[in-house]
Amino acid sequence: MIPDDFLNNLSYEQRTELWIHNIGRKNNFILVAESTEGEIIDFADFWKRETNTIPNSSDLTSIYLLEEYQGKGIGKKLLERLFLQIKQLGYQSFFVDVLAENKTRYFYEYYSAKFYKTVQIKIGGKILDEIIYIWDNVDKVLEKLKN
Repeated sequence: MIPDDFLNNLSYEQRTELWIHNIGRKNNFILVAESTEGEIIDFADFWKRETNTIPNSSDLTSIYLLEEYQGKGIGKKLLERLFLQIKQLGYQSFFVDVLAENKTRYFYEYYSAKFYKTVQIKIGGKILDEIIYIWDNVDKVLEKLKN
């Protein structure tokens, strides 16, 4: 999906700086799941982007689960906690952007994310299709996550 050259040039320092910025951002929320050894195995980050003009909405800006923990219900549990937090904050809709080639999009679709639009983005000199999904009924998503 993303060019190897781009990924290989991401430095630890750049990622650290980005996360320090994200953690310090007002109205930014980060949820993590840890292994029994205390290792972070899953995380989600959400806040309302400046480009989001939809009232009472927010954006899932990153979510990641280590591959060896996938298929064990951990991602589902984190998503449930995420939507409980979203509901508590009073958001009525929630967006997520995902590369069209990323199979994670089927996870979002399974949990009621609806297609909103497709945009093209440029990463590492390569044009990629990105799908924007919306969850427009937080209670419906929570109901599905609890089953």
